[in-house]
Amino acid sequence: MTEAPAVPSVRPPWAPATLAAFVGLVVCTNIAGAIWVRLLDSNPELLLLLSSRNRYLVLALGADIAPVAYWVFGFVRIAAAFVVCHLIGRAYSATALSWFVKYLGVTPEALGQFNRWFAKAEWVIIPFFAGSNLVAALSGVHGTPPRRLALLLSVGILGRLALIWWLAQIFQEELEDVVGWLQRYSWWIVGISVALVLLVNVRNFRRGAAS
Repeated sequence: MTEAPAVPSVRPPWAPATLAAFVGLVVCTNIAGAIWVRLLDSNPELLLLLSSRNRYLVLALGADIAPVAYWVFGFVRIAAAFVVCHLIGRAYSATALSWFVKYLGVTPEALGQFNRWFAKAEWVIIPFFAGSNLVAALSGVHGTPPRRLALLLSVGILGRLALIWWLAQIFQEELEDVVGWLQRYSWWIVGISVALVLLVNVRNFRRGAAS
């Protein structure tokens, strides 16, 4: 595996705040993962603020979210997650990358491959993987300058939002049918979603405890 920069001997004073922010984002993501189908019916804007995963972006468009809310909330939520993980990478360096192996199941081989790709072509990796926490952390570990990061990240997020918007317009009728079906069986889906969120968190905790 390509060696990441050494762990700094003294971490910046704001380092713990980045972890607190990340925990907050994880809590928001778990809430969205549990009740997303109810929010889709009642408040798709809040859903995107809690989590702007691709599936939520698509479904929010099918639920007739206001265009301004789609672009603004989608951009802000994706950017917030990326910036937090970027700052964690800056503050904790190789230690931050080890957490992806310990808790999230990223293999050392995959981490090494991403590390090598990033070192060679960050100008492609950052826009293409604008929603990746791992890539965000790598951008911090490698010290991507703020102006370059802002430009590449903006291009990546806007490109992602535009592609999803375009596809949603093409398949609008089918998407509305899917959203209608989800809303009819929303309480069943909430139960399944809550169970899945719990299972994923238990699995990640056990993986970390066993490492």
